[in-house]
Amino acid sequence: MTPLFRKILGMNWVLVVTMYGLLVFGIFAIESAARHLPGPDGMPGGEFYASRHKIWMALGTVVYFCAALIDYRWVRWLGVPMYLVGLALTAKALGLDDEVHRLTFGPISFQPAQIAIAAGIIAMATLADDLPKLHRFFGQPLFRVVLIGVLTGIPFVLVVKLGDTGSALVWIPVAVVTMLVSGIPWRYLIFLGAMATGLIPIAYYMFLPSVSERGTERIEMYLESVGTGVVEKTDKNWAPYWVSTAVGKAGWKGLGFGATEERQSLHAKKLIPWKTAHNDYIFAVIGEEQGFRGSLLLVTAFALLLIQCLFIAFYSRDLAGRIIVGGVVGLFFAHMFESIGMCVLLTPITGIPLPLVSYSGTFVVICMFLLGLVQSVWVHRVRFIEVEASLP
Repeated sequence: MTPLFRKILGMNWVLVVTMYGLLVFGIFAIESAARHLPGPDGMPGGEFYASRHKIWMALGTVVYFCAALIDYRWVRWLGVPMYLVGLALTAKALGLDDEVHRLTFGPISFQPAQIAIAAGIIAMATLADDLPKLHRFFGQPLFRVVLIGVLTGIPFVLVVKLGDTGSALVWIPVAVVTMLVSGIPWRYLIFLGAMATGLIPIAYYMFLPSVSERGTERIEMYLESVGTGVVEKTDKNWAPYWVSTAVGKAGWKGLGFGATEERQSLHAKKLIPWKTAHNDYIFAVIGEEQGFRGSLLLVTAFALLLIQCLFIAFYSRDLAGRIIVGGVVGLFFAHMFESIGMCVLLTPITGIPLPLVSYSGTFVVICMFLLGLVQSVWVHRVRFIEVEASLP
C-alpha cells in the first residue's frame, strides 16, 4: 500500500461527507434564493448562480484534497507571506469605490479580507509554534498574547475601516480560540476579558461612528428592538423585520422549495432583500422554505462539522496543528452565529455569508482550503515517513 493511498484511506470521512453535504445543500438553497436576479443571456438567476457555485466547488475540491494530502508543516510556511499579502490587498481595497471592497484580477473578483483571515490563522500557528524554538522568551504567555493581539488587531482595524464590521468581528473569536489553544493561562484571559468589556463603550461611542456610520445605526436599531420587544415595520428596519418574519412564520415543514406568492412566500414577493438573498440572507430563505426541520438539519450539520474539527484538534501532533484547527473552528462559528443570528434577531444585521452554503465565490474555496488543512492535521497526526520506514 502506497503512502498516498494510506493517507486517502486514513482521512476523516465524516468531515468530508459533512462538508460536501453542506455544499450540495447550498446549491439548492442558492438556486431558490437567487431566482429574482438576472442571469446572462436570459438564463434564470437561480440557475446561473447555482452553476457558478458548482464551479467554485470543483475548484475548491482540488484545493481541499491538495491541502489535505500535503503535510501541513510545509503549507504553514506560506502563512506569514500570505498574511502580509492579505494586509497589502486589504489596504489597497481602502481606496476603491466599491460598496463591498472587492479586488478584481482578470475574471476573479474577491474580498481581500477573506484571504487575510485565512492567512492570519496559518501565520499565528507558524509563529506560535516556531518562535519558542529560537528562545524560550517567545514561549512566554505574555509574548503569545501580544503576538496574537498584533496579528489579529491590524487586520481587524483595516477591515473596520473598510466599513465591513461583520467581517472584522470574526477576528475576535478567532483570537480568543487561538489563545485558548495556545495554553494562555486563565488569569490572562480573565484580565483580557475584563479589559475588553471596559473598552466596549469607548469603541462604540468614539471609534465605531468615525469608521462605520451604518454599523452604529444597525446596532442602535437592534438595541431599540430588543428593548421594546418589537421590530417596527419601517424603512430602516426593513431587513430585520421581513427576514425574522419569514423564518418565524415557516412552521415545522416550511413552504417548500421555490415557494411562490400563492403560498404566501415573502421571498417570492421580494420582501426578503432579494439582491443579497443568495449570500447574506440565505438562512432566511432556507428557514422560510424548509421550515424548522430544514433549519435544524442545517444547524446540526454545522455542529457535526465543528465537533469533528475539535476532535481532530485533540489528536494534533503539535501546537501549530491545534492552532490551525482552533482558528478554523473560530472562523466558522463566527460566520454561522452572525449569519444565522441576524435572521432570527440574535444579532444586528451584519451581512456576512454562511460558510459553504451561501454563494460567496472565492470564500467557498478559502473555506475548503482551511478544512483541507484541518484534514491534513488529522491525516498527519502520525508521521507517515516513520511508519513507512518501520514496515518490513
